[in-house]
Amino acid sequence: MTYDVIVVGGSYAGMAAALQLLRARRSVLIVDAGQRRNRFASHSHGFLGQDGADPSAIAAEARGQLMAYPTLTWLDGTATAAEGTLDAFTVADEHGTRHTARRLLFATGVKDALPAIEGLSERWGQSVFHCPYCHGYELDQGAIGVIGTGPASLHQALLLPEWGPTTFLTNGALSLTGEDRAELAKRGAKLVETPIARLDGAADVVLTDGSTLSFAGLFTASVVSPATDLPRAMGCHVEENPMGQMLVTTPMKETTVPGVYACGDLARMPHSVSLAVGDGAWAGAMIHRALVFPGM
Repeated sequence: MTYDVIVVGGSYAGMAAALQLLRARRSVLIVDAGQRRNRFASHSHGFLGQDGADPSAIAAEARGQLMAYPTLTWLDGTATAAEGTLDAFTVADEHGTRHTARRLLFATGVKDALPAIEGLSERWGQSVFHCPYCHGYELDQGAIGVIGTGPASLHQALLLPEWGPTTFLTNGALSLTGEDRAELAKRGAKLVETPIARLDGAADVVLTDGSTLSFAGLFTASVVSPATDLPRAMGCHVEENPMGQMLVTTPMKETTVPGVYACGDLARMPHSVSLAVGDGAWAGAMIHRALVFPGM
């Protein structure tokens, strides 16, 4: 069969988009590889109605609600190829099966490039975070460390004193101007420029001079890029920004390829579950309108 829409990526944004389409009685295929970006976190915060819930439980509940709609087909698998033009898109899965649809939505999210510091990746989502609105409150105004990765880290270091006494560990990732240093001092943020040797304990930073700084939690600005190369391979334009790469979309969430849409972390910044769900809901509604009113 030819679906109205194929959604590549079945996390929060993809499911939110699918919900709007299913409620308009459109046929939807979701192809999901099961790699939620927040799979490393034990709790999700800042999402109204689900504050503090297990992210996997949120996703499972949402999927269960979608499965009640008879026009949904859910495929647990990986999309390996995508091609086509308006009203005639094809997505292939890892088994070589080809699926066709009138419209295509990418909601695959992004992948995080983390600083190459021993012990950091193992603590990602547990004691090392990227979003203070998602994880800052739970640190209970304890000491916070910001690990530098680039210009975006300065913004983190200036913002995080809202949640606790903050130390900015530049780790050689950026050069600070006199104005930068003055702003940090104004915000009460301490500055440590000794390189980091490794992370230890829950959130302890061991410096190359042998000293150890202990924190309630650590933040770092990961560099993001699309979790799949399929949109780029189809010709969708990708732009650079201070946080990494994202797909370019119109206000209606259509990419630079007609009939191909994108939503969630892949197509907007900043990132959170709440923002991804809202972006997905909007994308789903806009795709439906495009099916009803072609050319508008």
